[in-house]
Amino acid sequence: MRRAAVDAIDAVLDKGRPLEEALDRLTRDLDERDRSLARMIAATSLRRLGSLRALLRGMVERGLPEKARRVETLLVVGAAQILLTEVPDHAAVATSVALAGEDPASAGFKGLVNAVLRRVAREGKDTLPEGPDQPGWMVEGWREAYGPQEGAAISKALAHEAGLDLTARADAAGWAQTLGGRLLPTGTIRLVDAGNVTALPGFAEGAWWVQDAAAALPARLLHPAPGMTIADLCAAPGGKTAQLAAAGGEVTAVDRSGQRLKRLKQNLDRLGLSAAIVEADAASFAGGPFDAVLIDAPCSATGTIRRHPDVAWSKRPEDVAALAGLQARILARGAELVRPGGVLVYSTCSLEPEEGERQVEALLAARPDFRREPIGPGECGIPAEWINAAGELRTLPTHLPDADPRQAGLDGFFAARLRRA
Repeated sequence: MRRAAVDAIDAVLDKGRPLEEALDRLTRDLDERDRSLARMIAATSLRRLGSLRALLRGMVERGLPEKARRVETLLVVGAAQILLTEVPDHAAVATSVALAGEDPASAGFKGLVNAVLRRVAREGKDTLPEGPDQPGWMVEGWREAYGPQEGAAISKALAHEAGLDLTARADAAGWAQTLGGRLLPTGTIRLVDAGNVTALPGFAEGAWWVQDAAAALPARLLHPAPGMTIADLCAAPGGKTAQLAAAGGEVTAVDRSGQRLKRLKQNLDRLGLSAAIVEADAASFAGGPFDAVLIDAPCSATGTIRRHPDVAWSKRPEDVAALAGLQARILARGAELVRPGGVLVYSTCSLEPEEGERQVEALLAARPDFRREPIGPGECGIPAEWINAAGELRTLPTHLPDADPRQAGLDGFFAARLRRA
């Protein structure tokens, strides 16, 4: 189980693979309890990787040779268990030493692993530095975009695990009470320590689905109504499609991944909802015209690091530039699909302005037949502080402050609503 966590982290750091994909492959022969523990250890290690590396650098004065890359991972995983989980210190040390001995490249460092982790256990939690826990290029970009203080606060907020957010088909207040959750101002239900999601009341009958509070907002900005024709581009895994269909919209869900569309279909079937499902590239999809188009564009996903800590370490600055080019093509195509008088909502779960605000500015410069339709404070339960000066949605992980970090925050999201003349 701990070997799976170590191997998964190496897959993220060395090969840029998504953590969930690596864990699914590495834990398929484990029971549910061990799979959950492997996932918790790997996610915790990646979420606090910057701080853990800084701590360990101070304890390994001569550093580690390049060939000992796995030794660093073993130290990170061991230290994370000691400092950030309920795993007994002796178990974390012993298993890390044993794993070092299994690999010829790290076997010679068993004594070092043992000594360093025993020191971590001895000196305790107060030795862990206060971040930053994401790569320098990422943190510096947030400081530039949002100011030094807010940028540092974003980095700190992303180091905390998120709660579980749900969108209810109806009666969100009633389901919040049934599930023991908190009803957010936007209508999302937030749970802490939810356990097995599929065992919760309402799952089997399709009363709700998992969806971050910020991710639930772009579809609501369309104000979908019965009979409205809506194209949901880049639709999988289907949370936004479900919102639009539940409101009575005639939805065409478009995604290039047939595998992801199968998951979308499964989700809609569980919820008792339907949509026209089209496997196609959103940048060249031909259809419409539609009353409304929703584009939740592929992006760096830096706003989701609380839930997907691997994103911080699998993305590079060049990825943001490449994705920005793709987003521009999809946005241009989406604009063509909107009927005159119709509405377009463009969104990304990224904190990078290149993937949000600058995309909309470029489209408006190229398409004078579109204008912003500003979001009003209180609309869809959105507080004024989540709306930028241009009337666009900009949520940050620092929003929704709470003494309990699991109750605080939401994904970093951008959304703009545009109206075609």
